[in-house]
Amino acid sequence: MTSGTREGPGPNNWDENNVWVDQDGYLHLKLTKQGERWYCAEVLTKDRLGFGRYQFWVVGRVDRLDPNVVLGLFNYPTPDVGPDGTNEIDIEFAKWGKPEAPMGNYTVWPAGEGLRRASKRFSVELNGAYTTHRFTWNPTSVTFQSLHGHRDDNSNQFENWLYQPQEPPSYISQEAMPVEINLWLFHGQPPRNGRQVELVVRSFAFTPAPPAESRANQQTGR
Repeated sequence: MTSGTREGPGPNNWDENNVWVDQDGYLHLKLTKQGERWYCAEVLTKDRLGFGRYQFWVVGRVDRLDPNVVLGLFNYPTPDVGPDGTNEIDIEFAKWGKPEAPMGNYTVWPAGEGLRRASKRFSVELNGAYTTHRFTWNPTSVTFQSLHGHRDDNSNQFENWLYQPQEPPSYISQEAMPVEINLWLFHGQPPRNGRQVELVVRSFAFTPAPPAESRANQQTGR
């Protein structure tokens, strides 16, 4: 869990008390106002996870987030893997401060510096508060999916994207990384509606890729 002031992304203020697990094992993230300051929430795994399927069961109307609020579900490079702006695989729900922008964002950051990221933006209109979001990462491609409800199958899918670049080692990370979940404010700007936000991740599940797909990723869990 993260605590601190004027730290990225944002920059924002962060409070470890804005992240907790309830008696059912559900992870809560909250965006709060304390006095005149807003505080965000972030949590990350200690283990590094490699190729495989990353699945998040989210509770909350991510289609109705304020234009300045960001929910991130992603992996992130440690300093030995690469600097900020490399190696990440992101699922984000954010309008980046623009009310007319689509809410959904899938992004793959290149393994090397100086290369362009690839992304897909999409509108999100939910039929309830329960959604499943996942990415499946292997050495040559990343597949994204978003689905209505909490599920392990592919039914009720409302968005997907296959990213399969011509030079995978340059554009898709081959290194294991921690997983992060955060709820934060774009450019550190408060919600336009002035409301605090709470979202729940009912479950995060990682399914390792078959051994043949994982040979290039021997650092998993180191």
